[in-house]
This record gives sequence, structure tokens and C-alpha cells, in this order.
Amino acid sequence: MSELTPYICVADARAAIDWYVAALGAEVTHEPIVMDDGRVGHVELAVDGARWMMSDEFDSAGVAAPDPARHPAVTLHLTVADVDAACARVTASGTTLDRGPEDSPPAGRVAVFRDPFGHRWFLHQRLA
Repeated sequence: MSELTPYICVADARAAIDWYVAALGAEVTHEPIVMDDGRVGHVELAVDGARWMMSDEFDSAGVAAPDPARHPAVTLHLTVADVDAACARVTASGTTLDRGPEDSPPAGRVAVFRDPFGHRWFLHQRLA
């Protein structure tokens, strides 16, 4: 079986780790690798087994965070057990939802937001 794992870049990985843990209930599955200059070169997070990798910006590697003046080119789709609970944590962090939470048959319960680091997330909850 093949696997596709997003590797995202943010302008402040330490703040992003804290935000993803608090707002999405993520867990750090691979502790940050901190470079000599203090930037996070690599970290891995997961929500209920759905994982992603992340780093700070590195010009030398051609890795940059999303441009806040533009819309994100990619949406991260995350299936969660309870969209409403996830949205409550996201909005409690001061982040505004772009859509939902709402039922969207046949997809399920959904919500969309842009995190403080410029990444767009689509939250999805399967309905019985």
C-alpha cells in the first residue's frame, strides 16, 4: 500500500506545534529536530493516526511557509471523530471558520478554516 504524507512549512514551527496540539488535538509523534540556528528542521504530528511532517522555513532548501497575501494552493483534509468539538477548539484559539460546521450529505459533517500559519484545513466527520 502506498502512503501520501503532507510535509508542511510554517514561519514558526514551535508556535505551530503548540497550536496544532491545542486546537486539533494533535500529538507529537517525532520530537522536533532542532538545527544549529534554533529552527525546527523536522517534526511529525498526528491526529488519530493521520500524520503530517513540518519544518520551519529554509531558503537554502527552497522551503517556505504559505504567503498570507495569497490563498493556499493545497487543502489538508482531516477526518475527526467530532467536527463540532474540533471547531470549538479551533475557534477558541481565535481562528475563524470559513465554513461550517455543517452537514453536507453525502460527505458528512464538515468545516473549513485557515490556520494561523496559512494552511487551509477541511475537517470531516463521517455520519452514521
